[in-house]
Amino acid sequence: MSKKLIIAEKPSVASDIAKALGGFTKHDDYFESESYVLSSAVGHLLELACPEEFEVKRGKWSFAHLPVIPPHFALNPIEKSAARLRVVNKLIKRKDVDGLINACDAGREGELIFNYIVQHAKVGKPVQRLWLQSMTPQAIRDGFARLRPGSEMQGLADAAVCRSESDWLVGINGTRAMTAFNSKTGGFHLTTVGRVQTPTLAIVVERERKIRDFKPRDYWEVEAEFAAKAGNYTGKWFDEGFKGKQEDEHARADRLWEVARAEAIKAATSGKPGIVSEEAKPETRLSPLLFDLTSLQREANARFGFSAK
Repeated sequence: MSKKLIIAEKPSVASDIAKALGGFTKHDDYFESESYVLSSAVGHLLELACPEEFEVKRGKWSFAHLPVIPPHFALNPIEKSAARLRVVNKLIKRKDVDGLINACDAGREGELIFNYIVQHAKVGKPVQRLWLQSMTPQAIRDGFARLRPGSEMQGLADAAVCRSESDWLVGINGTRAMTAFNSKTGGFHLTTVGRVQTPTLAIVVERERKIRDFKPRDYWEVEAEFAAKAGNYTGKWFDEGFKGKQEDEHARADRLWEVARAEAIKAATSGKPGIVSEEAKPETRLSPLLFDLTSLQREANARFGFSAK
């Protein structure tokens, strides 16, 4: 009997799918039922590499060898997850598997992980796409009831490959150019560059610069003790005319920068009776959507401090 191989992005997702569909028997690295074989990657299993014949060795990194733009890219197994790749490859090539189901995360990276695995396996078996926005058992079963043809996701797959290859080109050429520049006076000074790494480091450096350049300033707040029938409470003065966006990034509605002004407010209010009023306005809003598992976890974490587990 022919079966379809389901490939999830993470082992935990494969386990959730097995529970939702039911009827699976667990083996070492995969599940199997009468209709399906189910396994998973562990994130990315393959990475782009420059083909051997176009590689420039580290000792020859110089501007003369830039830019590095190979005519095609090779896929190399990631060493730490090579064993998992062998398992998935073996399952893809099973004779009783006549089709593949991409159950990787719904997004560009999920599409890339699956397509690189299939490209590396060099098989032409038909592909269907499981597209899930929620991991509840019912959502998983509904997703399998409306699997999409893999061809529908071609645009997303192309975007994923474009992102991956452009990252490689920016990283390799940027790293070699900066290394060559910093090594021009002698030695080898590796200077890494990357699409995500470099701007992130720039943000960290900018933040550190602001911290070092920060000049402390004194400010004052005016608080008062109020007596009411229900008991005493503390209130704080704030500027009713304060507007959120200010030239001074440290300005707040309850901050006073001159002690004289704080003293004046204290003198004008100390020991004087006050009137408390409350203003309420009706508001119309749409009723919130019902919880799925993800939004329930998020709400429970924010409101009660519950972990996802």
